Amino acid sequence: MRLSLDDFGTGYSALNYLQRFPFDALKIDRSFTKQVPDSAANASLIRAIIAMAHALGLEVIAEGIERREQAGFLLVYHCELGQGHLYSQPMSAEQLRLHMIDPQAISA
Repeated sequence: MRLSLDDFGTGYSALNYLQRFPFDALKIDRSFTKQVPDSAANASLIRAIIAMAHALGLEVIAEGIERREQAGFLLVYHCELGQGHLYSQPMSAEQLRLHMIDPQAISA
């Protein structure tokens, strides 16, 4: 089992949680991702979050990736994983099973 801190940077996902719980990954909230690389402020925040997570030995997952420019920015700064509509629309467990059998069965 792996533990991820979801929606990092918003709400209750505070820095002290990183010390209190044995997280494996940190998920950057989509509110930051949606504005990169266009927003210099958000780009700086994401670079800092990625650097901090890596310094703590955590994987980084970016939520809400919808454009290739976002994915490219995140790759350059070593964000290991991403999720969003660029990769696939949301799907049910059955749709995922079919997709794993035949990726052409469901078009994203």
